Amino acid sequence: MTTPLIGLTLDVDAPRGLAKAPHYSLRATYTQAVSAAGGLPFCLPHEADMIDAYADTISGLVVTGGGFDVDPVLFGENTKHATVRTKEGRTFFELGIVKAMLKRNKPVLGICGGEQLINVILGGTLIQHIEDEVSDSLLHEQPNPRTEPGHKVKLTQGSLLQRIVGGAELPVNSAHHQAVKSVGAGVVVNAVAPDGVIEGIEDPRYKFCLGVQWHPELNVTSGDGKILSAFVDAAKAA
Repeated sequence: MTTPLIGLTLDVDAPRGLAKAPHYSLRATYTQAVSAAGGLPFCLPHEADMIDAYADTISGLVVTGGGFDVDPVLFGENTKHATVRTKEGRTFFELGIVKAMLKRNKPVLGICGGEQLINVILGGTLIQHIEDEVSDSLLHEQPNPRTEPGHKVKLTQGSLLQRIVGGAELPVNSAHHQAVKSVGAGVVVNAVAPDGVIEGIEDPRYKFCLGVQWHPELNVTSGDGKILSAFVDAAKAA
């Protein structure tokens, strides 16, 4: 397959309009970035009974971000920070499709909240609200446009991410109030912010399992484009 089919997870909005029905949504920048990298974007409705069929059909999966959080119960915490907003239906579907793709050893790329979900699936935990848990933290919800850098991250030498991007650091945008706290056994931290907040993870036990806390689909630097291209290239070989 020269043009791999790339699944993208969708957000779901509250019922509205005359039908009073929920609506799916996804920023066009996601599909544009996949297309620019050589993939064929394919949006995935939250049909749980079709997860295996989706995973058999697509060559790679992008777990997108969104204005919501992973339920703390999923990483072993019984209390929920006041800022935490969950979307149980979306999270249930994403848990299923990520696990199905990893079972098939097909490429998975997690972006922002998608990275956090992958980390939980791989046995890690999350910081529920950075400002409450990280002293002297950066402003991770940057005030400037998300098409501009918010801060830099230090790349882990020799990691998949560092080999893709090159160099020792990368300017990134920042749009999150949660972050990875701990990673599961075998998972590699590949990027860290100046305040120590984990900004990227990967699992070398799979052909391509990568998560980044920023939004590379907005193409802030050439490194962002390299991430999408490497992911699509891996999907071509899936």
